Amino acid sequence: MRLYVYVLEAKDLPVKDSYVNLQVGKHKSKTRILRNTIVPVWNDEFVFRVHGTDEELVVSVYHHVEEPKIFSGSGNLLGRIWIPLWSVAAEKNQTLPPTWFPLERPKTGKFINKECGKIFLTMSLHGISYETSVNHVLCAHSNNNIEEPKELEVSCISCQDIFSSKTPSRKIAEGKYLMKTIANRLEKIFHKNEEALRSDDSSELSSTLSDYEDCMEEHSSSCSFVEAIEMMQSRYNGQDKMPENLQGGILLDQLYIVSSHDLNAFLFSPDSQFSKNLAEVQGTKDVQEGPWMWKSGATSDLTRAVSYTKAATKLVKAVKATEEQTYIRADGREFVVSVSVSTPDVPYGSTFKVELLYKIMPGPELSSGEELSHLVVSWGINFLQKTMMRGMIEGGVRQGLKESFDQFASLLTQNFKIFDMVSVSNKDDVLETLGAEHRSDWQLATEYFWNLTVVSAIFMAMYFLVHSLLSEPSNLQGLEFKGLDLPDSLGELITSGILVIQLERVYNMISHFIQARLQRGSDHGVKAQGDGWVLTIALIEGINLASLVSTEFSDPYVVFTCNGKTRTSSVKLQTRDPQWNEMLEFDAMEEPPSVLDVEVFDFDGPFELATSLGHAEINFVKHTSTELADMWVPLEGKLAQSSQSKLHLRMFVDNNKGVEMIREYLTKMEKEVGKKLSLRSPQKNSTFQKLFILPPEEFLISDFTCHLKRKMPLQGRLFLSSRIVGFYANLFGHKAKFFFLWEDIEDIQVLPPSLASMGSPTLVIILRKDRGLDARHGAKSQDEEGRLKFYFQSFASFNGASRTRTLTPDQKAQISEEQEDQDDTSIMLEDAGSFPDVEDAKLSKVFTAELPININSLMEIFDGGKLEHKIMEKSVFGGEVICTQQKFPIPNNEGWIVNEVMALQGVPFDDHFHVHFRYQMEKSHDHSDSSCMCDVYIGVTWLKSIKFQQRITWNITKKFAHRLKEIFEVVDTDREILFRTQQDS
Repeated sequence: MRLYVYVLEAKDLPVKDSYVNLQVGKHKSKTRILRNTIVPVWNDEFVFRVHGTDEELVVSVYHHVEEPKIFSGSGNLLGRIWIPLWSVAAEKNQTLPPTWFPLERPKTGKFINKECGKIFLTMSLHGISYETSVNHVLCAHSNNNIEEPKELEVSCISCQDIFSSKTPSRKIAEGKYLMKTIANRLEKIFHKNEEALRSDDSSELSSTLSDYEDCMEEHSSSCSFVEAIEMMQSRYNGQDKMPENLQGGILLDQLYIVSSHDLNAFLFSPDSQFSKNLAEVQGTKDVQEGPWMWKSGATSDLTRAVSYTKAATKLVKAVKATEEQTYIRADGREFVVSVSVSTPDVPYGSTFKVELLYKIMPGPELSSGEELSHLVVSWGINFLQKTMMRGMIEGGVRQGLKESFDQFASLLTQNFKIFDMVSVSNKDDVLETLGAEHRSDWQLATEYFWNLTVVSAIFMAMYFLVHSLLSEPSNLQGLEFKGLDLPDSLGELITSGILVIQLERVYNMISHFIQARLQRGSDHGVKAQGDGWVLTIALIEGINLASLVSTEFSDPYVVFTCNGKTRTSSVKLQTRDPQWNEMLEFDAMEEPPSVLDVEVFDFDGPFELATSLGHAEINFVKHTSTELADMWVPLEGKLAQSSQSKLHLRMFVDNNKGVEMIREYLTKMEKEVGKKLSLRSPQKNSTFQKLFILPPEEFLISDFTCHLKRKMPLQGRLFLSSRIVGFYANLFGHKAKFFFLWEDIEDIQVLPPSLASMGSPTLVIILRKDRGLDARHGAKSQDEEGRLKFYFQSFASFNGASRTRTLTPDQKAQISEEQEDQDDTSIMLEDAGSFPDVEDAKLSKVFTAELPININSLMEIFDGGKLEHKIMEKSVFGGEVICTQQKFPIPNNEGWIVNEVMALQGVPFDDHFHVHFRYQMEKSHDHSDSSCMCDVYIGVTWLKSIKFQQRITWNITKKFAHRLKEIFEVVDTDREILFRTQQDS
């Protein structure tokens, strides 16, 4: 028989360094020492071999001291408790639930007059029935009565039923255990295992199971995962409600095209391939999955333990984690798994546990017969102790779980297809439903005119008409004459006035109704025309719309504006909760729509006199197609916000030309920017969309490496797509991400290079007032008008070097004309301020050659043509470079001198030096126009002093000397082209 003791924690201890000693008979063990806490949490498990319930467990709590003591060991006794094993055996399932035990004061020592605190324990006895029966056969000393073993034996038979063990195997287990017990008794008689009985470390005993226990574990594990789930299903009574999501929030809420039963097995079955793949993706190591077992012998909770080591991040070291996974529901269709994650090694890890709740439910039925499963994962934190760091802990857990379950969802998507609700609510079906619900004008007129005013006016008019027909003509009196019958009394005058007023109100209502039906816009209900991006809006209804007079209703209608085009709904008369059920379409657009402006007006005659009841702006980039397919839009404005007005819309953005439309868009952009644009791969597009959480119709055009200038420059990437400009950076785990629309940009400026910008031009993007506020954390400044300004700075590479030249005005004009026909390079004509003096660098000649071409042809390597770009590809460092050039002619038209300063990027100590070049090109000594001489000098100017100057200078000189040789080999190879150029000129 074995006694399992779980030492959980203690509280109210008078000291901060403590540990616990446990003893059963001659067997002893102790916990680890916990320091600097009066509320230690051990969570240690111990196993002792016992031979009867007449023994007792002695638990002693000690204060650890550093100085070793000869007589009293290495600690002072704080308190002690004695727990008889018969009290554990008397509990249900022979398990003592977690209980706080007050410690008894020691009789000696320095803690005799102090409160000792409490300790939290739980214990369990295993194998008591068979131990007792065997002891009875061997006439062992046992004080238990005969009835107790029988009751315990019955409980074990129920466990046998649970695990479906077979009788022959049970007999073999009993035989093995009987022989083992006899052998132990003989060894005790001959004192052969006395040393083993005196062992102080029970951990060795806990690691070695008896043959009987091994056999029992085999039988318990023989119940497979599938059989255990079926067993839970058979015992499910159907009365339990689905548990609520945890308070922390939802980590994953998605529909997958797979049955809930298969998804459950895929995620939680033993040796799941998904778990292995997820551990590989997340960098998790030392994963150990325990078997699924019944919790405390019950048949309702199936549980297992999983331990692993979480991968280290840039901020947190690798930590060990333990998960306790428990099925709390499994009825064959719905599965609920509760996970408790313990990470004691993290800061404040002993004060909390992370709780996860997996709910797998069947999804909606499909006409195709495919099964869907709905997976919802929520999280929460169970704080075991009060702590002032609660907010910090929750924030860290939230961030860690978000990143972890992003990887979880991504990997799960690779195995099962996500089901999109938009595919169910087909656009055509929605529009067909709206058309069926449309009411005729007669129905609307009946509803509008059926009120007290119209009814009373009709009644009075009919009453007057009948009265006139029944009455005889009266004699002319007073000022009456033939054909004019005036009221003869004050009552007749008042009655006539009331009738006139009512008839006027009825006339105004009729006029108002006719105008509202006729002036609803000629675009209403018209199908979109053309090829391109088609926007379809289904206007369903509105609720709580405001009115100008609190005692009256409004006559609302909605105006939609997108890309400069408008669509108008019909007018709904005298209502605050209008039901439109109308469809409006915009003609095909060449560019995907970015923003839809929505404004609700109160109709009162012609449209130009209408009053706004609220407005809203819908950004298509910030909403997925699923969200757009069914959206409640809150209206802004004083009237709308006070009434909490909302519109119910369904929107669809379709591209009826597919990829061809995108290619046409890129071709148009190429003509505008003068640069070749290529369609990006689906993988890169998908990564871009996931990075900024964009809808699937958003496609990437180009991206660049650049710095975002704020208080401190931030290295990242600038992304350009059809509708947005986005920036993303990840510096040591601290991410910066924002984007704004092209429509939000008011102006783009290019600041010339300066010393502060390291010789690189700066791009300044200015947004319109009150636009792009979501991206304001990336802006460097905001001007007096409230416009955000973003500063971007980049360095070009050899493959596309952005050169700044100090030239004469005539040379600038000539190069500017040539630049219009160049697609592969951009030449910045602005002056770069003061040009670095090349004479300050000690130049040495590294290359000289005589070339069979004239000087003008050779100068093409500095004119931004194809030859220069071919030479730029001969990069020696592979990094990026900013290059500043200056050229001037030699007197008497003998040649040219080109001075060049390079700032290398991405190489060691790149901010410590600049590289200087001088190209001196002159006519050959025989003054022939068909040949020239070229000498190249190189030098290095050091901005900061380091001890590796000579080595780096030698390396740079050697590398560039080799590059110069390759450059002029290219020139020599392409001289036929140069000769043709000379002949053409």
